[in-house]
Amino acid sequence: MRGNILGERFVVTSFGESHGKCVGAVIDGCPAGLKLEEKDIQKELDLRRPSNTLISTSRKEEDLVEILSGTFEGYTTGAPICALVWNKDVRSRDYDLIREHPRPSHADYYAYVKYGGFNDYRGGGRFSGRITVGFVIAGAIAKKLLMETLGIEIIGYTVEIGGVRAEKFTLDEAKKLRYLNEVRAPSRMAAEEMKTRILEARRQGDSVGGIVECVATGLPIGLGEPVFDALDSDLAKALMSIPGARGVEFGAGFKAAKMTGSQHNDPLVIKNGSITSEKNDAGGVIGGLSTGMPLIVRVAFKPPSSIAIKQKTVNLRSMKEAEIAIPGRHDASIVPRAVPVVEAMVAVVLADHALRAGLIPSILGGRKTGDLR
Repeated sequence: MRGNILGERFVVTSFGESHGKCVGAVIDGCPAGLKLEEKDIQKELDLRRPSNTLISTSRKEEDLVEILSGTFEGYTTGAPICALVWNKDVRSRDYDLIREHPRPSHADYYAYVKYGGFNDYRGGGRFSGRITVGFVIAGAIAKKLLMETLGIEIIGYTVEIGGVRAEKFTLDEAKKLRYLNEVRAPSRMAAEEMKTRILEARRQGDSVGGIVECVATGLPIGLGEPVFDALDSDLAKALMSIPGARGVEFGAGFKAAKMTGSQHNDPLVIKNGSITSEKNDAGGVIGGLSTGMPLIVRVAFKPPSSIAIKQKTVNLRSMKEAEIAIPGRHDASIVPRAVPVVEAMVAVVLADHALRAGLIPSILGGRKTGDLR
């Protein structure tokens, strides 16, 4: 069984539960010689934490990362990297109710059946967004590896929340503004409108979904292993593994179904002596291979299922219908916090395929001899 393992060469094993002792990841296959310190991972984890408790959970975890193995004297050794974050701000009593009353549209009941009631239900256990801490840990390493070896940069941002969509922005604007507002939007106007929409939902005891867009630049042509390990296939699998994700699209995405071939096709042209595409409705992937154009992928996230409004459920002990209103500390929208998670998963898949393609060596920067006497 490989349900908690992702990747072929850059292999990520996820572990931990929402209210367990810790959450984290083991990363196997990272080349030796990558300069890596805890601060490199910490800066990514800090982006995942709630930036404003008015629009997200009031659970305040420090999320301080500890690297337990796989580095020595500030460099990766080529051995498995184990890194984790300890869970400290845990209030499991908030979840006493759901032990017998599963939340509608959450995995509570279905996990209860699959694991015979032995699953850790607190905070959703393995089905909680809390496990994405490990995703971000792995993604931080993958992002650093991709940038330092191939110059690949990955930029994510919130493009839509609760029906409010960001329009007319450039990638440079998105890169500059996304982490300067609470919702990770690529424009100031959209950020204010999205925040207002989330606050409205919270006041009503409700929640809203949205869309994260992610762009990766600097990709070479040919990443991907068609047919079953096609680049877009593996990206879709990784991105759909993020709790709350409900859909993935590339380039024009579902709009392509309404376009003609002449509208959707990306004409090939020559610029500065090289062959390239005139536009990028394919989103940087054709036939399961990267085209050399920017990778453009979007992930749709559902509204969080934990809401204060009363909903129909059942009592597992009495086997009678019941109602539930969810207490505790929950996000009115997971979209803003999902941005660094989407970036992380894109990075993990790209690093894996770059290693599979032989574009990244097993030892970086030459052999480190030190002071051998």
